[in-house]
Amino acid sequence: MLDLINLRKTFNPRTVNEKVALDGVNLHLDDGDFVTIIGGNGAGKSTTLNAIAGVWPVDEGQILIDGQDITGLPEHRRALLLGRVFQDPMTGTAATMQIEENLALAARRGQKRTLRIGITRQERALYRDRLATLGLGLEDRMTAKVGLLSGGQRQALTLLMATLKKPRLLLLDEHTAALDPRTAAKVLELSRQIIEENQLMTLMVTHNMRDAIAYGNRLVMMHEGRVILDIAGEQKKHLTVEMLMNEFAKASGDEFANDRALLS
Repeated sequence: MLDLINLRKTFNPRTVNEKVALDGVNLHLDDGDFVTIIGGNGAGKSTTLNAIAGVWPVDEGQILIDGQDITGLPEHRRALLLGRVFQDPMTGTAATMQIEENLALAARRGQKRTLRIGITRQERALYRDRLATLGLGLEDRMTAKVGLLSGGQRQALTLLMATLKKPRLLLLDEHTAALDPRTAAKVLELSRQIIEENQLMTLMVTHNMRDAIAYGNRLVMMHEGRVILDIAGEQKKHLTVEMLMNEFAKASGDEFANDRALLS
C-alpha cells in the first residue's frame, strides 16, 4: 500500500517567490492500483512524485509504503522500493553504455558490487527475453549504444529497466509527453501491459485528459496543491472529458484552463 498523509511543501518560504506546492495532500493506494493524476500547471502533480521519490524533503506529513514510513529516508534508499520513468527520454539511461549494460545496472540495483564477470550468459538470455516483449527489435541490438536509439525506443527501455526488479511502486512522470502521438500511444500500451502483467502499484502523471480517463482503475485530479477529485469504478469507466471538466468546476469552483490537456 501507499499512504500520503497531509503532505505539505512550500518552496522559497517567506520570500517574494514563495510557492505552496503541496497543501495537505492525502492519498491512499492499494496493492495493484493504477492511478492517473491530472491537473493544471502548478497543481502539484510532479511535486507529489518528487516528494515520494525523496528528491527533497516535505515540510510536513508522512509517506508510507506497505506501512513503512519512508518520509525521512534519503533518495538512494527509497530507490530500492521505487521504479521511475521521467518525461525526458534522455533521463534514466546511460547513453554511452550498451542496452544490455543498462539492463544489468537496473537488475543489480541495491546489490553489493563484486569482481565477477560483467554479464553472465543467463543474464543475457533474460534480458533478450524481456526486450522481446517490447516488440521493438531491441533484443537483436543488445550491444548497441543506448544513445543511438530513438526517443520512443529509449523510453520503452527505461520503462523496462524501471520494472525489471518489480518495484513496490512505479512512478510515471508524464513519460510520453516528449514523444510524437504514435510513439506515445505505443509506450502507453507497453506501460499498461507491464503494469497489468506484474500487478504493479502505479502513479502516472499525465497532461492528457483522454489518457487519464483511458488508463488505470482510478483518476485523481489535483488543483493548487490539493487532491480535489478521486474517481474510480463505474464512474471512471463512463467518464468523458466534458464530464471531467464539469466535475473539476464543481470541486474547485473554477474552470479548468490548461491548453495542453484540452488540446491533446
